[in-house]
Amino acid sequence: MSTTAVDRWSSGTSPFNVTWGKLMMWLFLVSDAFTFGALLISYASIRAAAESWPNPEEVFSAFPFTHAKIPLGFVSLMTFILIASSVTMVLAVRAGALKDRKGVVKYLALTIIGGLIFLSSQAWEWTHLIMEGMTISSNPWGPPQFGQFFFLITGFHGAHVFSGVVLNFIVLLKAINGDFDRSGSYQVVENVGLYWHFVDLVWVFVFLAYYLISA
Repeated sequence: MSTTAVDRWSSGTSPFNVTWGKLMMWLFLVSDAFTFGALLISYASIRAAAESWPNPEEVFSAFPFTHAKIPLGFVSLMTFILIASSVTMVLAVRAGALKDRKGVVKYLALTIIGGLIFLSSQAWEWTHLIMEGMTISSNPWGPPQFGQFFFLITGFHGAHVFSGVVLNFIVLLKAINGDFDRSGSYQVVENVGLYWHFVDLVWVFVFLAYYLISA
């Protein structure tokens, strides 16, 4: 008997031959990409319309422990750590495909550590820029819109990283408890991995827009 449309929709997979969880994650990521895209386009528009704009070399380049400005090397290290966590996430997904519970636990733990280091670094960066006088209403290096968009975009991204850390931690606990072995599927590891890779990719664009492109 051929599979009817009703059978297709009521089965464990979507009509696009992927699991419902994976399909819903892709739909969420597409909608989230539009949000980040709108923020970055708005930032670029304000920047292009401004008569003057802070130079990232001036704002972010200084030795961190003698001055409040944030060195580009420090932010580059943050970026490297986040990208490295994406690699460990790939390894966690691969371990899940092989039903290797120990591998999933190990690589998810490393991914979580990378995310926490990134968040701690971002908190340090925010603290020192605020101490220097950059807030949502003031900016010692130029128009206040620079600080407004900086805190909005990096804060929005940081919230995504925090959410990813929480999700990875929940999945880690489930892996430790053997939940995926009992269900026979590590699909949720792949779904969370998609979210984590998206967060890492978005940061690359934020890094380029704010830290590398000169005024």
